[in-house]
Amino acid sequence: MTVPAQVAGRYRIERRLGAGGMSTVFEATDTVLERSVAVKLLAEHLADDEAFVARFRREALAAARLQHPNVVQVFDSGQDPESRRHYIVMEYVNGPSCADLLREHKMLEVDETVAIVSDACHGLDYAHRAGVVHRDVKPGNLLIAEEMHTTKIADFGIAKAAELTRITQVGSVLGTAAYLSPEQAHGDEAGPASDIYSLGVCAYQFLTGRLPHEYTSLTELALKQQQDEVTPITELRPEVPPELDQAVRLCLQREPEARYASALQFAQAIEAGLRGEATEATRRLALADTDATRALPVEQTAATRALRSRPAPIPPVEPRTPAPSRAPARARDDRRDRRSSARRRQLGTFLALLAILAAIAVVGLVLLTSSQNDVKPVDQSDVQSQIDGVREFIREHSR
Repeated sequence: MTVPAQVAGRYRIERRLGAGGMSTVFEATDTVLERSVAVKLLAEHLADDEAFVARFRREALAAARLQHPNVVQVFDSGQDPESRRHYIVMEYVNGPSCADLLREHKMLEVDETVAIVSDACHGLDYAHRAGVVHRDVKPGNLLIAEEMHTTKIADFGIAKAAELTRITQVGSVLGTAAYLSPEQAHGDEAGPASDIYSLGVCAYQFLTGRLPHEYTSLTELALKQQQDEVTPITELRPEVPPELDQAVRLCLQREPEARYASALQFAQAIEAGLRGEATEATRRLALADTDATRALPVEQTAATRALRSRPAPIPPVEPRTPAPSRAPARARDDRRDRRSSARRRQLGTFLALLAILAAIAVVGLVLLTSSQNDVKPVDQSDVQSQIDGVREFIREHSR
């Protein structure tokens, strides 16, 4: 690959900072403003993909509008007339990326992790409110500005331009896939919740030195995202406060709506978690997650109820030789008496019901006859006396 000595007649290339599947980044000097800048040169073969170039220019313009202390600012973009290479000129950050820190230390200090992720949350929240989604949050895109001790997010818009292109390096995709949200892995449109998931993966890796889901293929990763639970951070690093552990793992929920409503909520949650406190958002999301966990399949729930309702085993009792007694005979006589009494009560109740039906029939017949033949109406006191008689009959036969 031929590297031009100068880009756009203005940016003098000094040294290479890093390379990826789609581009190479160089430190350069802006000869007009006399300052250090970072120049990203896109791979030569991408110049042949007109659709990619169009998306790239559109997203570069959107990223250039972002001006925030936690976002790497885009200064310029275009195509170098001599080399025909497309380029982006960005703010130069004098410091390592979080990927560099992980290679050197394997994992980061707890308070350092919270500071880095909190800064990134503020940058993402600003971008999301401006309508820009990063889509490729990963340690390599989190840069540490040593002079200011702040974190800056790089490469806004590049992932959006690249996600539809056919020109992709498998190794690059496999390495980046660990930070993609489940909805992105399924090919759905990425939103703010996708960036929050990706940043949660970064935070988990900073604290534990490993990814939430270890994998060897994209298919295996997709299955684990859907089926496997994430190992609690406290099991891998006991000194991490449980509240911080929970705040990070809530970002890794499968469904976007089960994550934080904004990156700012995530920042507040991890800052509180470092102090051993929980925010309203973490309590609400944790409660929702607990309720979802309780909603087990019917078979499992029924089995669980059966196990819980099973009586406790009764301790064995030493056998005793019963003393001679007439109790069994008396018990049999008592049972016969109770059965006989019950039968009498049932018969009495049946007869009482028959009597009530007969009384109702008689009264109805009398009233009907009197209305048809102009017979003098039945005296009300006679009817009442009949009803009182029926009630007395019921009381006597239901004892």
